[in-house]
Amino acid sequence: MGQAIIPFRTSRCSLRLRPCLSDRPLSPSLLKMYSSAIRARMATSFAARRGFSTTRTQLGSPYHYAEGPRTNIPFNPLTKHFFWRYWAFMITGFGTPFAIAVWQTYKTK
Repeated sequence: MGQAIIPFRTSRCSLRLRPCLSDRPLSPSLLKMYSSAIRARMATSFAARRGFSTTRTQLGSPYHYAEGPRTNIPFNPLTKHFFWRYWAFMITGFGTPFAIAVWQTYKTK
């Protein structure tokens, strides 16, 4: 059978994936980097703990509108003739510049 391999430990931090900070003193640049990282982590945790509150929308006010699907568009896609109106609008909008270019090309000077 096989023997168990036991790794040789040179220091108490040799088996860790992260560098061991207790073996060497911190340089000022590393100290700044670690302190800014800690500050950034603490700032996000403070923001996460803030208690956000909202008020109900006042539907009687002219500045609040209904919410939900298809309420933020200026047309109703559920009508009977929406398909034909949509494609007429698209063809007109796409074809107008080309029609103007043809008209400008063939008009008399």
